[in-house]
Amino acid sequence: MTTEYADPKRMDARGAPHAQRITDSQFDESWDMAGILRRGILKSGRFADKLDHQSIAYALGRKISKDQAEMVLRDQYEARYGETMKQTLDGLHDRETILREAGGEHALYYAGTVETLIRDGDTMPFYKAFDTAAVDMARQHGITETGAKSMMKDAFQKARNRDLYDAGKELEERHHKPVREAEVAARRAQRPRARQAERQMGPAR
Repeated sequence: MTTEYADPKRMDARGAPHAQRITDSQFDESWDMAGILRRGILKSGRFADKLDHQSIAYALGRKISKDQAEMVLRDQYEARYGETMKQTLDGLHDRETILREAGGEHALYYAGTVETLIRDGDTMPFYKAFDTAAVDMARQHGITETGAKSMMKDAFQKARNRDLYDAGKELEERHHKPVREAEVAARRAQRPRARQAERQMGPAR
């Protein structure tokens, strides 16, 4: 038995009343879809649209309605995470409210890491640095990634009197773009040498 299927929570869920009505493949698919729904909530703080789409996808090819598919996914989510999607969402929003009321010190710290990620070491473009910092902040403080981005932008604007996007794109032009262009140039320079080496080796036998 693999580690995945030996997961006690998964095994308990497989024996639950709602799971007795579905096949193993339907259980596996709905279990994975619950994970997709969870990731969407953690990212955006919403689930209605994604639940709608996932329910339609789950119902396709099965003799069940979209509403029945939605019920399966809701049951699987609760079995997997010990709470409903609404409870997950409410908890994220409650923690975000508390964090906002505490001031922007935490958000400003993570906004500063955006600059560091763009500027130092293995540089990265602004969009990726911003997302990385938001994920770190969201996971550390139990809020949504969208909420983290909003708080980072607000804190940066208040502290620096400047938009985080503008500051990040300026750093990207100064630090990341030269690195990226050098990498592209190096790859282009290697292509003629690789083709020449192939010609010298002759046709494959």
